[in-house]
Amino acid sequence: MARNAPVAPGSVTAALAHDRLGIPSVAYFVLAGVAPLTVTAGVVTTAYAITGVTSIPAAFILVAIVLCVFSVGYVAMSRHISNAGAFYAFISRGLGREAGVAGALIALVAYNLLQVGLYGMFGPTLEAFIQQKANVDIKWWIYALAAWAVVTVLGLVRVDLSGKVLGVLLTVELIVIVALSIYGGVHPAGNHVSFHTLNPSDLTKGGIGAALAVAVLGYVGFEQSPVYAEEAKNAKRTIPVATYLSLILIMVVYAGASWVMAEHYGDSKIASVAGQQGPGTLFGMGNDFLNNAGQVLFMTSLFAAALAFHNACWRYAFSLGREQVLPVTLGRTGANGVPKFASAVQSAIGLAAIVIYAIGGWNPMTDLFFWLGTTGGFGILILLALTSAAVIVYFARNPGGENIWRRLIAPAISAVLLVIMVYLVANNFSTLLGYTSPSVAGKILPSLFVVAAVVGVGWALYLRADRPDTYAVIGLGPEAATGQSASVGELAEENV
Repeated sequence: MARNAPVAPGSVTAALAHDRLGIPSVAYFVLAGVAPLTVTAGVVTTAYAITGVTSIPAAFILVAIVLCVFSVGYVAMSRHISNAGAFYAFISRGLGREAGVAGALIALVAYNLLQVGLYGMFGPTLEAFIQQKANVDIKWWIYALAAWAVVTVLGLVRVDLSGKVLGVLLTVELIVIVALSIYGGVHPAGNHVSFHTLNPSDLTKGGIGAALAVAVLGYVGFEQSPVYAEEAKNAKRTIPVATYLSLILIMVVYAGASWVMAEHYGDSKIASVAGQQGPGTLFGMGNDFLNNAGQVLFMTSLFAAALAFHNACWRYAFSLGREQVLPVTLGRTGANGVPKFASAVQSAIGLAAIVIYAIGGWNPMTDLFFWLGTTGGFGILILLALTSAAVIVYFARNPGGENIWRRLIAPAISAVLLVIMVYLVANNFSTLLGYTSPSVAGKILPSLFVVAAVVGVGWALYLRADRPDTYAVIGLGPEAATGQSASVGELAEENV
């Protein structure tokens, strides 16, 4: 098969816009992907309701510690490798090209599931809100299509414009979460304050697998900061600071809000209240103004997350297109530095999902948002574990001035802990989907990533045999387009 025409060295189509994103913009994109209000109102209450474990705040703290250890090697590697498809590049350069393409397809599947799944929550939530406030009955998919249209437009314009939109939404969102937490915290159940839920010992009494799994899923999105390295100002400083800043802020918000919920409703009642009220468990802690503001911002949080994951999707498609692993048109950018075709493809996937679910009459809250979102989060967890292993192998060949803590000890610790978490999530997948016993969906949905990995490895082996030039630049990122190959020797070692 003939190889696609190469992208010209130095062409505007070969790279993203440089020096455009500072620490605040990168942090905003990361926080939007995490969707703090969506997690605080949705995931936290689900954790209480499903597990019955009261130490959910402790679970969020423990998971944050694990992810901070993971980030040590992760951001260290980002100083050596700059690529819009961070997982793809890191795994390729560490574990080899076959593993890298497999990781890239896992990432594409995971982020697309996360992105399109959000429309399944946004549409019905806005439908119920408008119906309650204005007594107007409009189908959920119309609202979902409206959100899709705005995300599509913002996904085609300057990335810093999207960053400013996210900045405004996230700032107000965090203020409301803090306000609700303070308001609920000054009205504890029985006028008694306890720190029992911050004690991790309760996690060992049962439900630890589901509790940690839900907590892990709450952090999905934090890993996106290296994805913006090519566009960041002073990336070697911006990316690490944005990563740790986001993690710490998220941990404080999650642990604080979940602790306050247990205090406000009572340790013994929080599980039943969460099961009955869902997101209303958080909003009900405030006065009428905060309650209404929380509901509105819950919807903007979903929108912000959809925009952030849209950007993450086209970045991975762009990375694979630039290196011609996927069609080269995906790797071409316009004058504003945005790969418009890759963005349009992701928009088409979102549109197809909304239309299919609308025509099929399927439940968007469970079958679209909950199922696909949970599955996408599991895919990201798999990538975190693979990346930890890749960091160890990469720095074993290329120490690059990194100390032993960053290149070996921290990545090894995180690799072990993340593999355990992958097992816990897989073992509790049916529970996460809302089943009380093993289910067909609980087996099929996680298997999507096995299929993606097999296809990725097979495609890489095909490229190796039929298109060796393409195979040779897998994972090189900008160097694949410019022809610079300072790491040719390093890449050759991958197959030894």
